[in-house]
Amino acid sequence: MEPVRAAWRRWLSSPVRDVVSALVVTAVLISGTYGEAHPSSPSDTIQFRGRLVPHPPPAAYLLVAIACLVLAGRRRWPVSVLTVSTAAVAGFTLLGYINGAALVAPALALYAVATQVSVRRAIALAAATMAGLMTATGAANPFGHIAGGGFVLIPGLVAAPLFAGIAVANRRAYVASIHDRAQEDARRRVDEERLRIARELHDVVAHTMATINVQAGAASHVLSTRPEAAAEALQAIKAASKEGLRELRAILNVLRQADDADPTQPAPGTAQLETLVAGARQAGLETAIRHAGPAAAAVSLSYRDDELRIDVADTGSGHRGPAGPVAEGTVSEGAGHGLAGMRERAAAVGGSVVTGPSPGGGYRVAARLPLRGQLTGDGGGRGGTAPGTASASGTASAPDSGSAPLENGTPQ
Repeated sequence: MEPVRAAWRRWLSSPVRDVVSALVVTAVLISGTYGEAHPSSPSDTIQFRGRLVPHPPPAAYLLVAIACLVLAGRRRWPVSVLTVSTAAVAGFTLLGYINGAALVAPALALYAVATQVSVRRAIALAAATMAGLMTATGAANPFGHIAGGGFVLIPGLVAAPLFAGIAVANRRAYVASIHDRAQEDARRRVDEERLRIARELHDVVAHTMATINVQAGAASHVLSTRPEAAAEALQAIKAASKEGLRELRAILNVLRQADDADPTQPAPGTAQLETLVAGARQAGLETAIRHAGPAAAAVSLSYRDDELRIDVADTGSGHRGPAGPVAEGTVSEGAGHGLAGMRERAAAVGGSVVTGPSPGGGYRVAARLPLRGQLTGDGGGRGGTAPGTASASGTASAPDSGSAPLENGTPQ
């Protein structure tokens, strides 16, 4: 059935259909006009006031034909077609011939106008059409100036296509708005999904590659003096690369909509803080591993009445800039996507992330995440604080309850 529906849609939008329909209308209305001028019943040959019904000459039928044939262009030039069709029928009427069937041609043209122009303009054109046809019919109606014939039919012949065309135009506009809205929603969902995938890829690649890079440097540095430490660093590289490949494979499976996609683990939170720090510290390294240079980093988590506060500060020199406390609303832009990704993740749950140089040197990232009744447990009571820290000394503590997204455990 789909090929049949597709063929029907092509036919409806084809200009050939307009030409064929105009030819059919022309044949029908010329036949009707001829029948009106040549009634079959002898009693109908005598018109009002005892005069014979006038018989139009063949040339007069050309006006009816013109009024009908121009309908082939009603979708491309609706107003021009209405003007020509109305003028041709008015001319035929002013010659003193019966115009009952011929009045259908301007009505069809008016319907096309009402479906394509504004309502105000359609009403104005309908009023002009009705005035022109009624004036011509009243002046030369063979059945009398205002009695009988097409004169009394003209208001209905104008109103019907006008309101029908306006209704169809409104329906088309409504359907088009729904279609546009659906397309806009689809584009927005695609953009949001692309952004989410970009963040996930950044988290996987940035963390994995940073860990591998530092561990490889450590292994090279201690290879000759501490082979056992180098071996531990290589094992850390192997574990990090394996985990990174697994995460990338899982993301790609989701993109392919694979049914057997590997499940991804949750984003690191307070419960995984020890594991996160231990992965970076496995070969005797300090926690700060990326932009801070040779430095230590501390992670502090505090539960408030309505929010969880996460502060990550290092003592390095990787981020240069005017020293000063991190204030709400301040943002330090970098070349990468780590800070932007953290801000987007925090904003997605109604929180915020601010960054900037610390007063005593180094760099600080401060996140504020609303609790919304989701974080409950042993150490995170309401109205108190339960800080957890992770520093270069290798100590790390945090409440077991709740979770907060950390990006590599360090400022990015």
